[in-house]
Amino acid sequence: MEFLSELLLPGNTSLAATLVLLSFVIAVGIYLGKIRFWGVSLGVTFVLFVGILMGHFGYEIQPEVLKFVREFGLILFIFAIGLQVGPGFFSSFKKGGIRLNMLAVLGILLNVAIVVAIYFIDGKTSISALVGVMSGAVTNTPGLAAAQQAASSPEDVNLMSMGYAAAYPLGVLGIILSILITKAIFRVKIEDEIDEINRETEEGQAKPHLASYEVVNSLVDGKTLLQLHDIIHCDFVVSRLMDKDGNIIIPKSSTQIHVGDKLYVVMSVQDEPSFQAVLGHPIEMGDEEWEAVAPDNVVSRRILITRSEYNGVSLGSLRLHKGYNLNCTRVNRAGVDLLASPGLRIQMGDRITVVGELNDIDRLASKLGNSMKRLNQPNLVTIFIGILFGIIVGSINIGFGMKLGLAGGPLVVAILLSRFGYKVKLVTYTSSSASLMLRELGICLFLAAVGIGAGKGFADTVFNYTGMWWVIWGFIITFVPLMIVGIIARGVYKINFLTIMGMMSGGYTDPPALAYANNSTGSDAPAVAYSTVYPLTMFLRVVAAQALVLALM
Repeated sequence: MEFLSELLLPGNTSLAATLVLLSFVIAVGIYLGKIRFWGVSLGVTFVLFVGILMGHFGYEIQPEVLKFVREFGLILFIFAIGLQVGPGFFSSFKKGGIRLNMLAVLGILLNVAIVVAIYFIDGKTSISALVGVMSGAVTNTPGLAAAQQAASSPEDVNLMSMGYAAAYPLGVLGIILSILITKAIFRVKIEDEIDEINRETEEGQAKPHLASYEVVNSLVDGKTLLQLHDIIHCDFVVSRLMDKDGNIIIPKSSTQIHVGDKLYVVMSVQDEPSFQAVLGHPIEMGDEEWEAVAPDNVVSRRILITRSEYNGVSLGSLRLHKGYNLNCTRVNRAGVDLLASPGLRIQMGDRITVVGELNDIDRLASKLGNSMKRLNQPNLVTIFIGILFGIIVGSINIGFGMKLGLAGGPLVVAILLSRFGYKVKLVTYTSSSASLMLRELGICLFLAAVGIGAGKGFADTVFNYTGMWWVIWGFIITFVPLMIVGIIARGVYKINFLTIMGMMSGGYTDPPALAYANNSTGSDAPAVAYSTVYPLTMFLRVVAAQALVLALM
């Protein structure tokens, strides 16, 4: 049994013992992270605390191996995050997203201002410890990683890890507490906020809306669908047309409409009044009624885009009317229906809904792929090319001795690849399960290595007078900016409270707080706001943590 003692007892730093230690820390951390305290779980962050505990009891990893595991885990995690948030990074600045992002940026500036104030007023706490405390207070692991990349010594790296671990628990609770206090100050009723969100969605949604109309306006008699687009200035698709004799037609842009024709139109709900004014009042004919009167060879089917050469191609360039005699009515992307406008660029994994004859649909499906098996194959080439260029970008001096590092470089490259990768023939589609696996594996390796490295002196440093102040500073960094931002968002801009909950959670990149918001409201509005501010917030927190270290260390 001597081999077991070599593997399991502290003091052995062989490769086998290292793998056993990492596996144990990650497995136990993930298991304990599922336990809920007052309805909130810490998730994989518990891996950090298990690593600290094992490090405290004397378990070690060779410094070179520990650094490799930490940095490689960080790169996997941050690159997966970039691919995830990249598509929404640029669109998050549209419409109300600008205001939410600016409020989130205000929160970041306040966090940094408080850290700088504590550093100069206290005069005893190192900037390394304070940056770690700030990262824990705002529950932002990539920010911690970026700061550690900029640190000048292993001691500074460990101080950051200790500060992070000391501030993290109250960071999660502080976010939830600020949400509850904001709710109490403004006497918010969740039911009223949900009703308001639902009304706004119904009035302003741009999702595809299907309606049937009978043409009664003689002024449009004989007009083609192309001319109808010039009359009604909006995006729409006429899926099917029934003439006055009952014949079903798959219309083209040159198809003429006549009084008595019935049209099945896909459009945005806010454009309904325009169609009523030009064509006539809607009639009661939905999918079932149209399917019942359609010829046997005219069907509606969904086709899955799985051929990489069509990634980023505009829908109009497929020439569905001329080449296949088909109409595309909707595009489903990640569970969301989009209106099939000619300029919409399709992506790997999209599902397009087409109407036409079955033989024509089969021809198009063969061209576009329509193979679920192909989507299950990860695009490893894109991932490792992205990591390669991410490391190169992260090593570039961008001024004042500052580099994006192994955290910022891969994040920037991943965001750009996920948005513009199709222009250089790189497919960035990754199934949600593969993306989650990559992300969770990376963060677990990173947290385990950070915890084990910081565990040796954690108790002596944290559970004393100094550690007490770290916890206090962390709570101030968490709570004060959130209350200021929450009061401005509700009191000045009258933003829906469900959106504020998501904005607060996303501004601190905190999944446990988002889970609390979702569970307490039963609405996806917090998740929408979270995803709106998350990309910019993640990027700025990585940059801010590193900038503080470089400026004040």
